[in-house]
Amino acid sequence: MCGIVGYLGKRNATPIIIEGIKRLEYRGYDSSGIALIDAENNLKIFKKQGKIIELERSLPAPSKIFSTIGIAHTRWATHGEATSANAHPHTGCTNRLAIVHNGIIENHKQLRGQLEKNGHIFSSDTDSEVLAHLIEHFCEEDSCLKNCVQRALKLVEGTFGIAVIDSRNPRQIVAARRGSPLILGIGEKEFFITSDVAAIIIHTKKVIYLHDNELVSITPESFELTNLENEVQEPIVSEVDWDIATIDKGEYQHFMLKEIFEQPESVYNAFRGRLNEKFSTAVLGGLNMNGRELRRIKFIQLIACGTSWHAALIGKHIIESLARIPVNVEYASEYRYRNPVILDDTMVIAISQSGETADTLAALREAEARGARVMGITNTVGSTIARESEGGVYIHAGTEIGVASTKAFTSQVTVLSLLALLLGRMRHVSPKYGMQFIKEMRGIPAKIESILAQNDEIKRIAETIKDAQNALYLGRGVNYPVALEGALKLKEISYIHAEGYPAAEMKHGPIALIDEHMPVIAIALKDAIYDKIISNLEEVKARKGRIITIATEGDERVKQFSENVIYIPDTIDTLHPLLSVIPLQLLAYHCACLRGLDVDQPRNLAKSVTVE
Repeated sequence: MCGIVGYLGKRNATPIIIEGIKRLEYRGYDSSGIALIDAENNLKIFKKQGKIIELERSLPAPSKIFSTIGIAHTRWATHGEATSANAHPHTGCTNRLAIVHNGIIENHKQLRGQLEKNGHIFSSDTDSEVLAHLIEHFCEEDSCLKNCVQRALKLVEGTFGIAVIDSRNPRQIVAARRGSPLILGIGEKEFFITSDVAAIIIHTKKVIYLHDNELVSITPESFELTNLENEVQEPIVSEVDWDIATIDKGEYQHFMLKEIFEQPESVYNAFRGRLNEKFSTAVLGGLNMNGRELRRIKFIQLIACGTSWHAALIGKHIIESLARIPVNVEYASEYRYRNPVILDDTMVIAISQSGETADTLAALREAEARGARVMGITNTVGSTIARESEGGVYIHAGTEIGVASTKAFTSQVTVLSLLALLLGRMRHVSPKYGMQFIKEMRGIPAKIESILAQNDEIKRIAETIKDAQNALYLGRGVNYPVALEGALKLKEISYIHAEGYPAAEMKHGPIALIDEHMPVIAIALKDAIYDKIISNLEEVKARKGRIITIATEGDERVKQFSENVIYIPDTIDTLHPLLSVIPLQLLAYHCACLRGLDVDQPRNLAKSVTVE
């Protein structure tokens, strides 16, 4: 969601910061702004609604404003509309300091009321502006910016990633976090502050991930890390293990297409080094659990949002099938509000690409408070979920820029499949099946490549449905969540209303929608329930539905029901989703392109949802 970038050093801050927030455009935003302190210690603020290019056009020439300190922000509207007035940075009444803020201040109305009684006048509808006035209030009686920020944040209820500059302290940035990611980048006699390491990776790979309720005070020479009680904290410097090339589109028109085509590699990376042929099992050392502890697990809860929730539904099917352990899949956004039941010997696994999803993190903390063993499956090293889990597994998908997740989804499914194999071999799965599973898993990347080779044909099929107003996706068994994911992708980037349904449930309502204008995308693979879904296709055909079928190579039977067929290679039933989802990703992508839409930055969406 919202992005923060700040710089303090010897170079001109403006181009560094603008470049940084451009690298955060993929997260989703509707306005942007920058605050600088010039050579005469004057605070300069520039804000614009719309794309960052509009902000750039509003800036004076570099020769007219040189600053070695600044902060900037890309905003995704929560409190208040997407306007220049509501854009960050925000100031108080005296225009001496500026703040940028990610998160939500839950008690902003109460704080605002108190500040207004003290004469403060507000100029925006945001909760974030309250922070600027609150810090300014304490600065009236204390010249130390760090002290003022600490005092203000102690009064705040809610979440924040915040950076502050003050024209009376022109060589200092103060930043703090609670529930919203914030990272300190360490360069050569310069420092960076950001909510996403992608913004600063071109300048430094040495970073410190701030923990909740930590505050960093930065000067050109050094930094000090404390908590909000001013107790010094020991910084842990990490080395980022990827480079700028991973966030470049290369030869591809969009990041989403690049990431779809990276899936042979990303799936391989998810299982690389984790398959053990000797014992026909998987190796997941990051769980930090020995065999005895794993055998003691009686229940599993998977908590996630959006695409990760669909991956969890697939994980449920595979884990229950192989390990015979009951699995519940929970919407993280609902989890802590419904008094969930956590029985003894329950493992709770939070699944999040970013590792910062606010709802998922809150659900994980609730589960831990109730005594569950909590694990994380995430893509982001050093993320909050990774740090706060007792153990977990990185999916190693690499940086995912496109808002509509693709390679992270298949990597999550891969990791959940490995977990199912590990738990299954400890219980009911034979060595023979374990070896078959491993063999089939190793073959998945090549089979994905064969599906990607059909890209042009899938684009042609997308032409036939690009003008549809609605679409229905059908699947059964482990492919029902794939139907949900396919429908979500179409909704996210093409803005065509689409619903995923268990194929057998179609006749319990949705069949009323089917006519000659309704595209029906069906996953009908040669599995244990193949004949059942063929019956469902016959029902759609009888009502003149336009059927696009995802079918197993060599299946001629489906042609009699289908307007178009996309063939995929065969594999064992439990691994079908890693293949059947690929054509659905491409179908959604091409529909969006053919409709002339912004594929990588669909409207109203953000890559990482870090507010509740």
